[in-house]
Amino acid sequence: MSDRAFVLVVEDEIAHGEAIVDALQRSQHACHLVSDGTAAIQSIQQRPPDVVVTDYKLGGEINGIDVLRAAKEIRPETEVILITAYGSETLAREVLSQDSPYRAFDYLIKPIDIDVLREKVGRAAQRAIAAREARLLREQVDKAFEFSGIMGTSEAILREVKRLKKLARSKATVLIAGETGTGKELFAQAIHENSPRAGKPFKVLNCAAVSETLLESELFGHVKGAFTGAVVDRKGLVAATDAGTLFLDEIGDMPLPMQAKLLRTLETGEVLRVGSNDVQHFDVRFLAATNHDLSELVRTGAFREDLFYRLHANGAIRLPPLRERREDIPVLVHHFIELANKENGTHFTGASSEVIRKFMNHPWPGNVRELRNVVNRMCLEAEGLVLEVQDLPDSLRASTDIVRVGPPNLAGMTMADVEKLHIMNTLRLFGGNREKTAKALGIGARTLYRKLRDYGLR
Repeated sequence: MSDRAFVLVVEDEIAHGEAIVDALQRSQHACHLVSDGTAAIQSIQQRPPDVVVTDYKLGGEINGIDVLRAAKEIRPETEVILITAYGSETLAREVLSQDSPYRAFDYLIKPIDIDVLREKVGRAAQRAIAAREARLLREQVDKAFEFSGIMGTSEAILREVKRLKKLARSKATVLIAGETGTGKELFAQAIHENSPRAGKPFKVLNCAAVSETLLESELFGHVKGAFTGAVVDRKGLVAATDAGTLFLDEIGDMPLPMQAKLLRTLETGEVLRVGSNDVQHFDVRFLAATNHDLSELVRTGAFREDLFYRLHANGAIRLPPLRERREDIPVLVHHFIELANKENGTHFTGASSEVIRKFMNHPWPGNVRELRNVVNRMCLEAEGLVLEVQDLPDSLRASTDIVRVGPPNLAGMTMADVEKLHIMNTLRLFGGNREKTAKALGIGARTLYRKLRDYGLR
């Protein structure tokens, strides 16, 4: 949080007021000087300051207490420092009382010590700015929308939620595109829960997590003796999802032979179990998701063009990465803290403005999933009621202005740790895009998926 504040100085002795302004400007505060109470109140109405430094006696009908009252009524988080003459300490203490409806931050007695003035204004500025940022956060949380667990305030996410609501009522196959961790499965669940199939089965198959040899059996099932180890008949996920919704995650990693079989099922509803010649029919709505650019995969021959157009028949829901919807971060943090409180029996009230600032400046290669994991970890380890900077992971606690020069020292690290670090850095370089990351690392997408899972990076 920046301590630079907008300070209104109210002093009828112009030379004295100019000396105060000069001292505060040397501390990088922005200042405005007025010479009477009427001008002070007008200034507060036009631009509420963070801090007001006002003489008690202003030589008119409006005195410093009137300015204090007006400042607090217009913006309660504004802090006011009164300047009084020697012998007026009783008056000053009254406005500092806990019982005062318009409480001042502190007071100064003439003649003013410039260093003391700077110190008091600095502390007042910190409190005022923190209170202002807390109010803005509350306002942002209050105006946030929530739909089936999807939270936000940004136009980018609201636009996709509107499309979700329309598509949910249809029977159409829907493709959800977005980087890893953007909430594709959450959107798929929301489509199911707001469709006529709500209450019926909702199943998920991650196409990248199942080997090519088992994917067909997992999806369509098999009969006894179809292959080594098939000791009994087994129905697949399509049969298990009859009348419901089947979500195919990471469909861009599906092998080409399986893409052809899936396309037939999408078009006809027919399922042929492995090792069987008997066709079965099921009523299943398919949803699919990918973090790949499917049009690029079509161009390279890695994805069937006819399946691509089938999935795009109604357009795609495109989830923006967190770095493109940063205004949603405070709302998401508040939401994840509430979830952590319910799960862990904790009572955190929020995160400090400096924590939010760190979050807003972080690139979030893992997107919303990474943010939630960070908040959960902080809620497990923090000791106060508010998440503070010291509760942040080391990677976030460091200043975002610091750029590492030269390669890191890897001495003493295990080969596994080095590989994990290299994968993390490469993933961050490509904004969480696993296809580009795998290509840069010189490994296949499935190998990368397995390493992400093994290292706990998913």
